[in-house]
Amino acid sequence: MSRATPARRVALDVIRAVRESDAYANLLLPVRIGRAKLSDADAGLATELTYGTLRMQGYYDAVIAIASGRSVDRIDPPILDVLRLACHQLLSLRVATHAAVDESVELAKEVGSRSAVGFTNGVLRTISRSNPEEWRERVLATARSGEEALALEHSHPLWVTRAIRQVLVAEGRESELEAALIADNVAPRVSLAVLPGLAHRVELPGTPAPYSPLGVRLSGGDPLRVPAVTEGRARVQDEGSQLAALVLSRARPVEPGELWLDLCAGPGGKAALLAAEAAGGGATLIANEVVPARAELVRSAVAAISPAPEVRVGDGTTVGSEHPAHFDRILLDAPCTGLGALRRRPEARWRKQPGDVAGLGPLQSALLESAIAALKPGGLLAYVTCSPHAAETKSIVASVLRKHPEVSRLDTPAVLQAIASEPLDLAPGDHVQLWPHRHGTDAMFIQLLTKA
Repeated sequence: MSRATPARRVALDVIRAVRESDAYANLLLPVRIGRAKLSDADAGLATELTYGTLRMQGYYDAVIAIASGRSVDRIDPPILDVLRLACHQLLSLRVATHAAVDESVELAKEVGSRSAVGFTNGVLRTISRSNPEEWRERVLATARSGEEALALEHSHPLWVTRAIRQVLVAEGRESELEAALIADNVAPRVSLAVLPGLAHRVELPGTPAPYSPLGVRLSGGDPLRVPAVTEGRARVQDEGSQLAALVLSRARPVEPGELWLDLCAGPGGKAALLAAEAAGGGATLIANEVVPARAELVRSAVAAISPAPEVRVGDGTTVGSEHPAHFDRILLDAPCTGLGALRRRPEARWRKQPGDVAGLGPLQSALLESAIAALKPGGLLAYVTCSPHAAETKSIVASVLRKHPEVSRLDTPAVLQAIASEPLDLAPGDHVQLWPHRHGTDAMFIQLLTKA
């Protein structure tokens, strides 16, 4: 019988599933915790072990490579999972060395050969003989540049680090690069948003969000036990997502009879907020989603709103040709790499490659072309991504607008500043780029457009 604690076994199971089958840790971990019937304390440990290991995987791989004397791609993946999990305990948590090593060896016995178990024990004994600061110095000594040193220390792929740096340089804030990387490794506070007309912010626990007039930030507790959330009158929603929806709905007064469109609505968080905002002003929202299963999530998200908005299943790239000059306001929350939400999905940084950015570009451009075609003259269009990568944000907008002289950018920062409860520290320009380190939100990009 294995002596490994249930919390470590759950963490390893989730880490393996993330690697082997592209599982999402945030979805799988609660299921595995419930199945194992972990106590609150063990559930907390399993959560920290899972997310901490996934976040710092790149750094731990550098440590393992030095300690083992071999590249991590020459280590059996199941054993590498065990070593990464042990590294988190040895280098980042106050776990007794003997407990971290002994239990990791027990886990290695379950997933590897006898020689692999001996290898695991030897590597972990080597790691445990030096303190975390000594390992940091050794890892940084392998870097070929200051940029690579930051990528290693804060466990980001180098291409992601360079992409973030590029945006910050354009903002004149290159000095914030390390702060931006650090913020990606800090678990975010849970944010809630009330749906206007269905709930009031005073009903929610927590403290008022600094920017969204509809939001609160929780300091703890299960958000799904909040009555307004269970009743569908409030939602778990990042404050950046709230602001992205409000920029469109509150850019100017709503005229009764307006028709709004959420072009890529799944899973439905922004659609619910827009639907409530539309209903309060006498407008109507239509939510479009290409994936049927995600459309069902949208229907669930908007179920509490009366009358419920129409949810369509359809290809967003054809909406413009099918419904030309039809909508007064359109939200295009474009499919993207999700690099702006790495603090929530730590494994995403290791799954994405530079080619993913280029691969999404044609779809993002086609959706924006479709949205422009579907927009009425004088209408409002918000192009939004949960990514700060310039190739998914400014470059897409600029390339499409070169073909459309009838479309112009609006002063999005001015619109957002008028909505926000407190002043936002935004870089100059006509778009908005939110940041975890600066605003405590996901790194949302928002560009408001209008059509002559």
